[in-house]
Amino acid sequence: MVRLFIRHDVADYGSWKEGYDAFDETRRGMGVTGDAVYQAVGNPNDVTVTHDFESEDAAKAILSSAELKGAMENAGVVGEPQIWITSPA
Repeated sequence: MVRLFIRHDVADYGSWKEGYDAFDETRRGMGVTGDAVYQAVGNPNDVTVTHDFESEDAAKAILSSAELKGAMENAGVVGEPQIWITSPA
């Protein structure tokens, strides 16, 4: 298992969350087996999400997908996200 972390600012958390939830079926079809959403304390528009995958290749594939990029833009992601992939030690 690998875990993908994406941290980004959003224009409005409520609007972003609606877009995130609407993309759930597509995410699952792209290999996401688990996910979570976090907001920074004191700044609800500073969002970190985690997505679990069976493999690093699956995590990298979603990152390069036009569908994800479009969904992030439509949901109001501001600026460039910070992205990293981890695996259990």
